Amino acid sequence: MSSTRSGLPPREQSHRKPTKKSSRKKKKKASGFKVFLRILLTLMIVLALGVGVYIGYLSVTLDQVIQETGTDEKVAPEQSAKVKPLTMLLMGTDYRPETGTHLTDVMMIMAMNPETKSATVVSLPRDTLVELKGYKANKLNHFYPNFLVQEKKTGITAKYEMKTMMSKYFDLNIDYVIVINFQGFRDVVDSLGGIDINVDADMCYKDTADNTNINLKKGPQHLSGEEALGYVRYRKSNCSPRTKASDDFDRNRRQNEVLHALIDQAKSLDGVLGAGKVIQSVGKNMETDLESQQMKNMISAYWSISKENVAFMPITGQWKSPYVYLNSDELEKAKQALNDELAGNRVLVEDAGEAEQDKAGN
Repeated sequence: MSSTRSGLPPREQSHRKPTKKSSRKKKKKASGFKVFLRILLTLMIVLALGVGVYIGYLSVTLDQVIQETGTDEKVAPEQSAKVKPLTMLLMGTDYRPETGTHLTDVMMIMAMNPETKSATVVSLPRDTLVELKGYKANKLNHFYPNFLVQEKKTGITAKYEMKTMMSKYFDLNIDYVIVINFQGFRDVVDSLGGIDINVDADMCYKDTADNTNINLKKGPQHLSGEEALGYVRYRKSNCSPRTKASDDFDRNRRQNEVLHALIDQAKSLDGVLGAGKVIQSVGKNMETDLESQQMKNMISAYWSISKENVAFMPITGQWKSPYVYLNSDELEKAKQALNDELAGNRVLVEDAGEAEQDKAGN
């Protein structure tokens, strides 16, 4: 169909591992684009929402981060996020100073449309079995660290390799990739003064190797960055008495819950006061191949996006240790939803309401 954007991202020069000078620049990571991310939603998206509301107050900090983190490539007018629907791969890695690892515990594909001011976000379980021509079958969250190892030999960045692989997997051309680590997640939540979450169950897990200490009680709570990270990461218990374990699907649901809570907090008074720190926190813990100019385009295009028009589609499946086998029907529906978003065919909240009113009137 005409809305399908199959094909691979072009092997532009920027997919190569940068020189030491440009590498230092990129390591500072993007934060301004996060405003645009807000649409895509993810930690940055979250912040982005708040940033968009108070962009006047934050313009100086935001512009500085954008210039420090984005690439210098120019963006053609017809490629601008202001006029062209775009797709992004968002990865959340388990990297923290305590671990040094890079497993991707969060994997999302996002499509956004500037005309409808809407976005569709598809999330995949971290243990998804990926069987794709040209790649050795493996868990989804293992590919990025493996590509990081290969990067040293080939000079092709792991971010580009992930974008290429996921473009093939979804039969969709992914325009950009963003990587944020768990340290950034913690800092963002703390910068906003914490978030309010209705914890769905008691959770307890401790690991002295990386200083993990998850100890949450069921019920409404105000969570710090460390506690929120434990909430979205919790898998099983090693405490006495043991608390109920959770699977990839539970974690995907909690990720979406936390993202919505972040959006709400970003629009609160605490969000206003902490927005500058949020921008800097994301900038220090994120990597992207977005151009600085495109970051500004995204902020302009999506600063007023409503969270009601950000649709989440977590794909489920069947767990057969050690893999999750995705539900093929859900995967196909997710692919179609992404294409519908790009084509402007998704039914939005306000459109659905008007349709119901018209139906009632008839």
